[in-house]
Amino acid sequence: MVRHDGAAWCASGTRPGRTVAWGAGLILITTQRGPRPADLADVRATNLAVVLRFVRANAPCSRADIAASTGLNKATVSSLVAELIDRRLIRETGLTENRIGRPATMLVLDGAPYAAIGLEVGLDELTVVAVDLAGTELLAWRRAFDGSAASPGRAVSAIAALASRAVKRVSGQGRQVLGLTVAVPGLVDAAGTVRLATTLGWRDLPLGADLRRALREPSFDVVVENDANLAALAEYRQGPYAGTAHLVHLTGGAGLGAGVIVDGRLLRGGRGFAGELGHVSLDPTGPVCPCGRRGCLEALAGIPALIRRALPDTAEDGPITDFAPEVDRIRARARRGDPAVLAALAETGRHLGHGVALLANLVNPEVVLLGGYFSVLAPWLLPAAEAELVARALAPEAGGTRLLASTFGTGAAAAGGAARTLEAVDAGRLPRHEPDPGRAGRGAVGGDASRKAPHRATGRPGPEPESGTPGEDVDALPSALAASPPGTATDNR
Repeated sequence: MVRHDGAAWCASGTRPGRTVAWGAGLILITTQRGPRPADLADVRATNLAVVLRFVRANAPCSRADIAASTGLNKATVSSLVAELIDRRLIRETGLTENRIGRPATMLVLDGAPYAAIGLEVGLDELTVVAVDLAGTELLAWRRAFDGSAASPGRAVSAIAALASRAVKRVSGQGRQVLGLTVAVPGLVDAAGTVRLATTLGWRDLPLGADLRRALREPSFDVVVENDANLAALAEYRQGPYAGTAHLVHLTGGAGLGAGVIVDGRLLRGGRGFAGELGHVSLDPTGPVCPCGRRGCLEALAGIPALIRRALPDTAEDGPITDFAPEVDRIRARARRGDPAVLAALAETGRHLGHGVALLANLVNPEVVLLGGYFSVLAPWLLPAAEAELVARALAPEAGGTRLLASTFGTGAAAAGGAARTLEAVDAGRLPRHEPDPGRAGRGAVGGDASRKAPHRATGRPGPEPESGTPGEDVDALPSALAASPPGTATDNR
């Protein structure tokens, strides 16, 4: 039923905030926009997304499997599958005879004509990843980048140049770029303006608008997002802990941020600034943080602080602009049992455990994953961090919170940027159908000929309702293969 105050309750037990649609004139609740009138195009787009998510999570599967699991009737499923095949989002593959009855044609993800791009901005490097709709990695590049010395204008130029190369590479393969998401270590508002990035020295930088202008207003979406949020999205959608409903990723680069998943959703806060665990003060008399305050977790346990503590000789060389060599030195000395380095790692681990205990008390995550360079040093950080977590958390056994190393290394936010576009597709924002898949450059920079942004599940005219009838510094990075759980069926028309 639909209450007049806008809250929706489904007889099947669907919770408010999930996608719920019955037909024209009723209310559609989505995870992104809240209550709004639903029309038949909304219902169609929602059901296409339900089928696409099911295939992503259960491929290979048959049309009968989709109908049985989602509650959509077989005629509707046949119509939806036909459209998804026509859009080249899924494809048929062989018959299976390992079932009762006649063999069924199986369905798997296609998505080869499409690409999603994620780009991560770090203090010492830029990382870009491109994947197709099925999550197959198309490219993974890293470029040296001195974020501390680059002016905002030069930084935008460097980011745009790398993004443009990636777009041209995948567009040259005949793929349509569906989106570019840029990960930044700082506070980012809904308009894509970086309100504050202390490690980069940015304040109120309209990065999203600047990039769109530098890329000549491309046909695809350009989104700027916090790096920890995107890293958490990557963890949630793939990897060993995919689908964990309560999860945190801690970034381990120049800054220290927390991407927090609560009940299967990213915790953003009122204005999107949640997760700044690195700027929680643990010691008011401690070292000065880049934010200007004292004793922040980032100032005590961030990678720059760890390097200064473990390798005091580096201070003579001035500010560190490339963390990888120094982290390798720390790891090598730790393996040799260097007492000073082991003590520095243990102290850093204790500070991390203190910060994670705050998370355990506030949001009680099932797992907290140390990312970035923390993951490289995890064997020496985790023992002290785990002990501090258990000692400081209120709940027995830290409320079940496990502290582990991320498997993504330093590529999580870039992978999450690509995964964000895949998530938008899974949520119903399907690419507009283009009948000529052979035309190259459909997602190219400045390609005003296409101007075909991904299909939005809005009130614009849409499909008719179902009628009831049928090489270059390339480092391998994790692919952004998505594994979203299948959605809830919304219509049995």
